[in-house]
Amino acid sequence: MQIFTKMANRWAERECEAPELEAFRAAVVATDLRALNAHDSYLINLASPDTVLRARSIESFVCELRRCEALGLGALVSHPGNFMDDRASGLARNADAIVEALARVPGKVRLLLETTAGSGTALGATFEELAAIIARVPARMRRRLGVCIDTAHIFAAGYDIARDYDAVIARFDETVGLDRLGAMHLNDSKAPLGSRRDRHELIGEGAIGELAFRRIMTDERLAEVPKVIETPKLDDPVKTDRRMLRRLRHFAAG
Repeated sequence: MQIFTKMANRWAERECEAPELEAFRAAVVATDLRALNAHDSYLINLASPDTVLRARSIESFVCELRRCEALGLGALVSHPGNFMDDRASGLARNADAIVEALARVPGKVRLLLETTAGSGTALGATFEELAAIIARVPARMRRRLGVCIDTAHIFAAGYDIARDYDAVIARFDETVGLDRLGAMHLNDSKAPLGSRRDRHELIGEGAIGELAFRRIMTDERLAEVPKVIETPKLDDPVKTDRRMLRRLRHFAAG
């Protein structure tokens, strides 16, 4: 399950009170949930050259990590941010901010850098950029770093999982390492290959198509990787999500 620990489009922070934490943990224990993560605020930009925005982003990111630790979540998914000026400098700023935040919030929560579609000045559209961020983090902290692959994003960034699935997975393994794959967002894409546009579609009904998702759901290397859908909700979010989950489970069954 993936959650937000605060309103994702506001800077206002919050702390999780003791009764809230107890209720959440009890509810989790009462379910079959095995993997829980949060997604951080959409406003955070750790790569920004604007000193005020970057400082605010770091503080917000630290608060995100603290809430994840308090709730007992396994991971925090985060977009690498936008460099705005120079790509190499943006990668360095992002990595340095991660080092600061992890140092201020010790614990077990892993940070999962999410792949992006690569529009504008967004970082993280290539596996090499994610590897570069991870490499800049001191070795003692790297155990807390991983990657979240979003299928719609990597397809829009030019990785053709629809027609060359094995090559894409091999390139990720060679560049980042499958051992760092901490989660996947399973979304089809409304946008074509290499479009750099982040547009999610229902599973098997977009430009990626059904085959790639069948491969993902039957790939033994990915069997233990938590997978979350972020597909369109249509008129009935619950009904639509259940239909997507049934479809994926059907793929997994072969």
